[in-house]
Amino acid sequence: MVKKIERRSFLKSGAAVAGAALLSSVGSGSSQAASPADRSKVFFSKDLSYEGLLALYAKVNQGMTGKIGIKLHTGEPNGPNLLPIEFIKGLQAEIPNSNIVECNVLYPSPRQHADTHREVIKTNGFDFCAVDIMDENGDAMLPIAGMQEIIDAQGSGSGAVKLTEGEHYAEVAVGKNLLNYDSLLVYTHFKGHAMGGFGGSLKNIAIGCASGLVGKRMIHGDDWVRGPLFLERMVEAGKGIADHFGDNITYINVLKNISVDCDCDAHGVAPTCRDIGILASTDILAIDQASVDLVYNMPEEDRHDIVERIESRQGLHQLKHMKALGMGNADYELVQI
Repeated sequence: MVKKIERRSFLKSGAAVAGAALLSSVGSGSSQAASPADRSKVFFSKDLSYEGLLALYAKVNQGMTGKIGIKLHTGEPNGPNLLPIEFIKGLQAEIPNSNIVECNVLYPSPRQHADTHREVIKTNGFDFCAVDIMDENGDAMLPIAGMQEIIDAQGSGSGAVKLTEGEHYAEVAVGKNLLNYDSLLVYTHFKGHAMGGFGGSLKNIAIGCASGLVGKRMIHGDDWVRGPLFLERMVEAGKGIADHFGDNITYINVLKNISVDCDCDAHGVAPTCRDIGILASTDILAIDQASVDLVYNMPEEDRHDIVERIESRQGLHQLKHMKALGMGNADYELVQI
């Protein structure tokens, strides 16, 4: 059975609900909402299993053709909050001509270099298929459409998009093997993040596809900048990658093991938010907006810690900047599977 639920305006507060009541509030209409025809579809299932994941992928896989990269976060060794390996192992087996793709990291970690990164991949169980560490043999520069014009407009004060002061880029360095793929499935563990507030599909491609030595340094800066400037650079990098694939990119967010910490934290704290479900969409802004909305609609005792992490890092600025750059639709229709 498919249940369609229209999105209401952004949920920052309001009565906490659970179960069916939660779903009835996420996506409900408001006087400012777009018409149904203008909303992006976000498919939702509470079936946290390989079967639930496969059913959702079938709703959004129309553009998945040719050689398919599956971008996921392989995590630090024995990360405490990683998603169950059988989810993606089962899904990957059903996707022809696919393999996992990753990049090395900038921070000190065994994932900083390809040889020790491969050991972590094996430790965490992701060696069930080929894993392409895309920056193992260098970088490629992807243009970020429209960014040079936005940057140039800041000086005149005439730009429609207002950028936080600091360095912004019209291109981003990615692992050069990214160019070998025709399509990209963005399989994301939605959770908190120490710098981004939350990590959704946007963070997965923006930081995750940026090359370890060059691209990630462009986004973070040598001083590991925080706040709106970091978030805007992350969004801008994500735009370059999403635009590169066009109609051949799709997104799945798994809202399970929702710690305030990212899987890049080897000692991430235990989740205090209960598991919610799986979302899928071809619209990156819609899926990250819907994920945040579902979290904000959890009961206070569930949402408190993750909401505090999001807001203390100004994480909602991700969504604002994605909208400003035209990366998707913040108005969505939640379709329950």
